[in-house]
Amino acid sequence: MSTSPASTENTGEKELPLGTTPAFAGMHKWLKRGIFVCLFALVVEGAFTVPALALWYGWPTLSFTEICSELMKVRYSDDTVECEHPYPVDGPPFGGKPEAADQTTARDEWGVQPKPDYGRIGFRELIRIHEERIARQEAQNAAPR
Repeated sequence: MSTSPASTENTGEKELPLGTTPAFAGMHKWLKRGIFVCLFALVVEGAFTVPALALWYGWPTLSFTEICSELMKVRYSDDTVECEHPYPVDGPPFGGKPEAADQTTARDEWGVQPKPDYGRIGFRELIRIHEERIARQEAQNAAPR
């Protein structure tokens, strides 16, 4: 008996993908469908995550650079930290020191599982934090010496 492709077409058996046995063909079909659904869901989730977070943190009142800077200031408890825009090409991870290499102002509990000392940032709370910081700086600059 020959097992040429012509003989399998005549018997009515469909050709299975490489590595799939007839016993597992149905499982492979449903796994493939499930994986495609999950990948599609991940793409949709990723497409909506950044805009949703930007709105949560205060865009369009704050620009993306201001949101980044405010998050860094809260994270490191340091009012002088700023995000670099445009980001240098030779910056981390391609060269230079890491983002927080010389940072000593963060008030976190260090250990096996570090615990940050800053609270959760609420809906558009960075706007209030930013405005308070600007008001403090203006009051310091206007104060007579």
